[in-house]
Amino acid sequence: MPDFNALAPLIVILSVLGIGGWILTTWMRIKHGYPLDGAWGQAIYPKSSEETVERVKLLSTENAQLRAELGSIKDRLATVERIVTDDSHRLAQEIDSLRLSKN
Repeated sequence: MPDFNALAPLIVILSVLGIGGWILTTWMRIKHGYPLDGAWGQAIYPKSSEETVERVKLLSTENAQLRAELGSIKDRLATVERIVTDDSHRLAQEIDSLRLSKN
C-alpha cells in the first residue's frame, strides 16, 4: 500500500487545479454574460434585460427571414434538379414554353 505522505502533494495539486479551473470557467461565464448555474442546473442569476429581450426579437426575425429564403432556395434547387434529370426533349419544350410566356 502506497504511503499517504507520498500521495499528498499529488492530491493537493489536483485539487488546486480543479478549483482553479472552476474559478476560471465561472469568471469566463460572467465576463461573457452567461447565466450562472447552481449544483442542480437551476439558474442562479439569469441575466434578463431589455437589451437581451430586444436581441432575442431581432434574432427571431432574422431566423424567420432566413428560413423563408432557405425555402425559396430549396424550391429553386428542386426545379433545377428536375430540369437536369429530365430528358432533353421535355427540357426543350419547357424552354420554348417559357420563351412564349415571356412574350
